[in-house]
Amino acid sequence: MEVNPPKQEHLLALKVMRLTKPTLFTNIPVTCEEKDLPGDLFNQLMRDDPSTVNGAEILMLGEMLTLPQNFGNIFLGETFSSYISVHNDSNQVVKDILVKADLQTSSQRLNLSASNAAVAELKPDCCIDDVIHHEVKEIGTHILVCAVSYTTQGGEKMYFRKFFKFQVLKPLDVKTKFYNAESDLSSVTDEVFLEAQIQNITTSPMFMEKVSLEPSIMYNVAELNSVSQAGESVTTFGSRAYLQPMDTRQYLYCLKPKKEFAEKAGIIKGVTVIGKLDIVWKTNLGERGRLQTSQLQRMAPGYGDVRLSLEAIPDTVNLEEPFHITCKITNCSSERTMDLVLEMCNTNSIHWCGISGRQLGKLHPSSSLCLALTLLSSVQGLQSVSGLRLTDTFLKRTYEYDDIAQVCVVSSAIKVES
Repeated sequence: MEVNPPKQEHLLALKVMRLTKPTLFTNIPVTCEEKDLPGDLFNQLMRDDPSTVNGAEILMLGEMLTLPQNFGNIFLGETFSSYISVHNDSNQVVKDILVKADLQTSSQRLNLSASNAAVAELKPDCCIDDVIHHEVKEIGTHILVCAVSYTTQGGEKMYFRKFFKFQVLKPLDVKTKFYNAESDLSSVTDEVFLEAQIQNITTSPMFMEKVSLEPSIMYNVAELNSVSQAGESVTTFGSRAYLQPMDTRQYLYCLKPKKEFAEKAGIIKGVTVIGKLDIVWKTNLGERGRLQTSQLQRMAPGYGDVRLSLEAIPDTVNLEEPFHITCKITNCSSERTMDLVLEMCNTNSIHWCGISGRQLGKLHPSSSLCLALTLLSSVQGLQSVSGLRLTDTFLKRTYEYDDIAQVCVVSSAIKVES
């Protein structure tokens, strides 16, 4: 009959505790009116309770703090802190103690130990303490692996480890939308508006310390989340920057291409990188969290091979009086030269002045030319500028441009202010 040897007990004990800040102690106030049967009994008990605030006993929040009673929730972007203690429970001197702490995620294994050097010896009733910190950057299951190796007085090498599993939750729900700007000079411009919707999906309020957009090298950014009052910038969210559970806040940013990129046609086309959001918040007693989104991308509006935009146009013109506009024609192709012919087609209200079908000459790739045109309107009201046609004689391809802009036409008896 085979007898298994008794399992040898370890001389060292391992304790692992998560370090979190305490919470404010809360109590449920019980009170009644003096004419009721208990009289002033309940009120006196609350005044004698050391956890209540003197003079404000009916408030649920007291002056005391409560230590964490459980592991609690860990959210993405927060700093996970843990206290690790190895205690010598035996009456022997233990040598060559090595404590190692690793954090296993779904994609990697991280070493969190402050030092990988072994401790020479540990006397009875003495301990080795360590505090580890890690900024959580992944959601899902995390496993803290604590391993201890040591040598007994008899020279026997011992080893054991413990596993502590916890879940990392998502604190915020971030949604983004892109809007292409519209202006009076062109139906589509290179300006981009970004709307970021941030929702607090935790169970406690958040103090939003910072929400900013870090643009890519192609853009400059302007925040549109404040207004000017009496010469001072005031946030549109009011004086309280708190975000209650399940509440959503919208942030707006305007991005403009830098001059060196805006002047080169064809660069800002297709999928372009806009930048990334940087969000910093605080919860409870000041626990800080930070999230950075991945690079935000958008599909730039397509201009085709040739882009026509307006550089200058008056807001208001007189009826049946000529006015001038300035057009900019850009070859968006990166490798093909174009030979362009301009045709001007009259509409029911807009009449072009000048020669239609004139040669504009060759336009090299990623280059532009400005063109001054004259026209008049025979109908009052808000009129749409339409009827321009560009033909590439090389490919025999015609590009049509209608509803380029709008202009207000008034009677000549009304003086138009310049």
